[in-house]
Amino acid sequence: MAEYSTLEKIRLQKIEELRAEGVDTYPTRAERTHTSAQIIAEFESAEKNAQPDSAPEVKATLAGRIRASRAMGKVSFAHIEDMGGKIQLFFRTNELGKERVDFFNKMFDLGDFIQASGVMFRTKTGEITLHVHDFKMLAKSVTPLPADKDVTQEDGTVVRYAALEDAELRARQRYADLAVNPHIRENFRKRAVLVKALRSFLDDHDFLEVETPILQPLYGGAAARPFVTHHNELDQDMYLRISFELYLKRLLVGNLERVYEIGRDFRNEGVSFKHNPEFTQLEFYCAYADYLQVMELTEKMVAFAAEKVTGSTTVKFGEYELDFKPPWKRVEMRAGILETSGIDIAGYKTAEDLYKAIAARHGNKTPDPKSTRGKMIDFLLGEFLEPTLIQPTFLYNYPRDISPLAKSIPGDPLTVERFEGYVAGFELCNAFTELNDPLDQEQRFIEMSHDYTDDEEEKHPLDEDYLRAMRYGMPPNGGFGMGVDRLAMLLTDNHSIREVLLFPALKKEEFLK
Repeated sequence: MAEYSTLEKIRLQKIEELRAEGVDTYPTRAERTHTSAQIIAEFESAEKNAQPDSAPEVKATLAGRIRASRAMGKVSFAHIEDMGGKIQLFFRTNELGKERVDFFNKMFDLGDFIQASGVMFRTKTGEITLHVHDFKMLAKSVTPLPADKDVTQEDGTVVRYAALEDAELRARQRYADLAVNPHIRENFRKRAVLVKALRSFLDDHDFLEVETPILQPLYGGAAARPFVTHHNELDQDMYLRISFELYLKRLLVGNLERVYEIGRDFRNEGVSFKHNPEFTQLEFYCAYADYLQVMELTEKMVAFAAEKVTGSTTVKFGEYELDFKPPWKRVEMRAGILETSGIDIAGYKTAEDLYKAIAARHGNKTPDPKSTRGKMIDFLLGEFLEPTLIQPTFLYNYPRDISPLAKSIPGDPLTVERFEGYVAGFELCNAFTELNDPLDQEQRFIEMSHDYTDDEEEKHPLDEDYLRAMRYGMPPNGGFGMGVDRLAMLLTDNHSIREVLLFPALKKEEFLK
């Protein structure tokens, strides 16, 4: 059972008093006719069309949360907030009677939801206001909001005190965060615009949106540790998907030439400013395209989304001004690593030789000596090159042994046609010219299984059914994956993935004590 504070006990007592008087503190129905934004627009339009020296009569029933309130003798003012913003209410004893105005002042608290009906007017200070003729409680707030400190000054301006700023509390109580911080609500409105823009772009380019299984008998499409569950009826373990890739590419076999999915992936891994175990992914696959064509499509899509969300392809992100306008910079991985680390990876064909080169040049700043050559190259990328990739950049041509689903570059079997898009020093997206040779694919799965250590958690298992699908014939194609949460971070100027997830993964509160 909850332990109530003194303020909560006072509000609970008010609920008892209201119910004793026959007042329903949580009525079933509301009769709102306008949002605050709608009625302000309607009133302003009526003012423009009104006869000189005559006030328009615009009636409305509004509803919202009380964010500020003050009593001034025979009148009272309040500000309520709804999805459209804030609007002022005006209560006067002439219309309501002293008893009703006193009732409002005594029984309604900040945070309560109220419905008010009346006529719109403009105050002497110019604020559009509802002159209340009737009102009722819609929902009584028992717990005061954490930032319930809006104070209205004598001139009518509202000053906010003690805003809810603690990042941990905001993430744990997102409902309170949204209630008191309008800019947080705006973040998630922008995120919704982003997802809509991505869908619109792909739909307009003849892609078909599909849905693939979240519960899978075999995970694949990435190297990641999965979440494991059990299906009781089938009596078998199942995995929450770590990628959509292998299912989407099965659809190419079925002559669905352009497919995409926006949905949740799950990876049982660490949590950081750019990682959450549950995240939103966009993947698409395009028959008869290669990674160069996917590059062009990607930069156009992201620029389109940026303009829809922010109104521009130039976006502020912390200290950076990011320009998403195509074409993006292109950097070949070998050249980029050589420039930033001083090591030419092409000169070291084995993991042992590459490790010695890294150790000789960078001392103790080395990867695990048991790593594959590909993982050592990935180490060089993360340590030296990645932090320099601030403006939108395509890094391309990756080692084959960390890209098991990509086609090799003609004449270079150790390098594949793969790119990753980097912005502000972190990876945004990943794409391949997809491997469609079933015999080559099977051999790569087998080679990878030999490289895994017994205790390695990030394995890419061999999927026999996927190989069977490939043997029916898969068209040449380009594939793409992007973390939608990371793009949302960039377009809303947020530097933690928590800020763009309504309910991020957090430790239970008792574990923090």
